[in-house]
Amino acid sequence: MSSSSGQPQFRYTQTPSKVLHLRNMPWECTDEELIELCKPFGKIVNTKCNVGASRNQAFVEFAELNQAISMVSYYASSSEPAKVRGKTVYIQYSNRQEIVNNKSSGDVVGNVLLVTLEGVEPGDVSIDVIHLVFSAFGFVHKIATFEKAAGFQALIQFSDAATATAARDALDGRSIPRYLLPEHVTSCHLRISFSAHTDLNIKFQSHRSRDYTNPYLPVNPSAIEGTLQPVVGPDGKKKEPESNVLLASIENMQYAVTVDALHTVFSTFGTVQKIAIFEKNGGMQALIQYPDVTTAAVAKAALEGHCIYDGGYFAQ
Repeated sequence: MSSSSGQPQFRYTQTPSKVLHLRNMPWECTDEELIELCKPFGKIVNTKCNVGASRNQAFVEFAELNQAISMVSYYASSSEPAKVRGKTVYIQYSNRQEIVNNKSSGDVVGNVLLVTLEGVEPGDVSIDVIHLVFSAFGFVHKIATFEKAAGFQALIQFSDAATATAARDALDGRSIPRYLLPEHVTSCHLRISFSAHTDLNIKFQSHRSRDYTNPYLPVNPSAIEGTLQPVVGPDGKKKEPESNVLLASIENMQYAVTVDALHTVFSTFGTVQKIAIFEKNGGMQALIQYPDVTTAAVAKAALEGHCIYDGGYFAQ
């Protein structure tokens, strides 16, 4: 098969390998984007992005040879080429049989942490819980979660290396508090090192990735549909996990609800850092971010079920 530009998308003369070489990748492609493209075909054990002088090449290593062959075969017979961010990606087998990362062992200090969450499966620990734990040490700019051979991992970006170092020193080797975890999970051990990344490339808000600095970033439905972890209160009953970000649903809306209108209503209870409005299932929803959980809780308690305009009300 050939791409629309006439350039072959595959080379057929090479010996199959568990490692695939991808060319024409978008600038500063992330591991998360590469994994998203390849994971339907099998378990990914390693990746390497931003290779080459133009930083537009990548490698992905599958656990089994037949998984790599499956990906190549699928796109070879598909009418649609492999794409990342709308760019056609050219795929070939690599000459190597495994990816060897020559990056530092994580001892080079930086503002982005690589966190391995041991003892849990993907989905056991929500991105909101991760944010809650790490934001205790400073403003968390971005979070990206993904699965690799080491297990469930997250990249967490802070403002500077000093804040990241403080979080690493305090949390490395510790466990997430038991009450923040689902009932079937007995512990979640944190293993933390520094990442070579300096600025994570988050494309949308979802249950797998968040950019807390960009209120205008598109919201993937999974950001709302992601499973929240049960939290047990002092009375032993389950309650909602608290967060500094509120999800507001505007129902029975008869008049336009704007960002300015929401800001006026919610800023009564404290500083509103960010607001994002989006449509879901024919209705309007908004994410409102406060500096801390306490302010968000006060606003939620005061506004839930109350009218914003005549004929409409908020419901959490």
